[in-house]
Amino acid sequence: MISGDTPVRRDVGRLWAAYAVSEAGTAVGAGALPLVALLVLHLGPLEVSVVAALSGIVAAVLALPLGSLIEFRPKRSAMVAADLARFAAFGSVPVAAAFGALTYAHLCAVAVVQALGVIAFGAASGAHLKALVPADERLQVVSRFETTFWTATTVGPPIGGALVSLVGATASMAVDAVSFLLSAIGVRRLRTPEPAPPVRRPGTNRRSDLAAGWREIHAHRGMRALFWNSLLCGGSLMMAAPLVPVLMLRDLGFAPWQYGLALGVPGLGGIVGALLTPRLTQRYGARRVLMTSGVARTMWMSLIALATPGATGLVLIITANTLLLLSAGAFNPSFTAYRLTAAPDDHVVRVIASWSISQRTAQPMFMLAGGVLAEATSARTAILVAAVLLVSSAALLPWRAPDAGPPGSAPPCGAETGGLSDVDQAAGQVAVATAPPVTSTVSCTSSVPFGTRT
Repeated sequence: MISGDTPVRRDVGRLWAAYAVSEAGTAVGAGALPLVALLVLHLGPLEVSVVAALSGIVAAVLALPLGSLIEFRPKRSAMVAADLARFAAFGSVPVAAAFGALTYAHLCAVAVVQALGVIAFGAASGAHLKALVPADERLQVVSRFETTFWTATTVGPPIGGALVSLVGATASMAVDAVSFLLSAIGVRRLRTPEPAPPVRRPGTNRRSDLAAGWREIHAHRGMRALFWNSLLCGGSLMMAAPLVPVLMLRDLGFAPWQYGLALGVPGLGGIVGALLTPRLTQRYGARRVLMTSGVARTMWMSLIALATPGATGLVLIITANTLLLLSAGAFNPSFTAYRLTAAPDDHVVRVIASWSISQRTAQPMFMLAGGVLAEATSARTAILVAAVLLVSSAALLPWRAPDAGPPGSAPPCGAETGGLSDVDQAAGQVAVATAPPVTSTVSCTSSVPFGTRT
């Protein structure tokens, strides 16, 4: 961590506190939207998948101009605005349900606001972190946030499941709404002066800015490979995400508290993975940690498809998610630090936003395909197909990217080296695909807030 009692260290602490509160609320509300869709509106698996898919597509379209809009403006104000929008959207659900006014269209609108808020907050917070924390401290800071994420993921879902069982399906959404408000207040408490935003380069126009993030991604060999890996990995995980609650709650007859348990307990694997990442990187090198954990996170989803009713099936689901999150916990901090360093300072927001938009465009296609396949066959079959696709995503990791130097050496911003041995100083959202348990919304890059929770 950052040494000494400096303003930056204190602000990192404040940012961490805001993040911890937000993640605690999000963990309590994990899987809340599909639960409300299933238990309150009594929707089927295809309709549940459409909620998630529609939100991703619409949010991606609306977010297209956000990258350049946020890039050249103060980042903290964008973070606060994204939190407040999600507070209002999530808070509206329990209110509408209490008055019997909750509709399918309302739930879809809330999902869109949530997805758009994730993109905006993630892009702004990534650039904010890069400006706030020196490069040689970044991996440790990211690992701390990653550990917090998995701790919340472990504790929150069982609490959320208990709330759903005792109070109702919308109770956990109310908790999540309040957590966004507290996060906004925490960001507003940061005291370190925010650097002036970058100035738009002469001769550029807003239309060319729309594609600037994708140009930077594809100009860098390492980011390019990880980008395509994240699309397939994240799509596969998201294909299964809305179907796992259908399998557990409807087909296998598990209670909501057992569903919450299957969401929460595997977070212990993420905690262990995140805590071990700095030590593993120091001992084995960043490239080996990144590649090994990148392959390992693809291997476990098929076990969920084999689950049966009763204690044995519940243990199998928890075990599969735990192993997935152990791998993801090790992968995420390294990837996040790598991408933050690889992206040029004046393109960080657009790189992260472009990454998120791509994932949120691709993932709904996988979700819709999963929903259609589940309707035609079963949720179990669709999850098994998603597991096969997930395993195949490992082939898209940057296997041919050579090491650029000893661990700890950062690549030139935007360089074509593609080296991954500097991941311990450098580091996308996956959420796509690196992720919280596949029983909730997931990401294939990172779960920490620095431009990756997608």
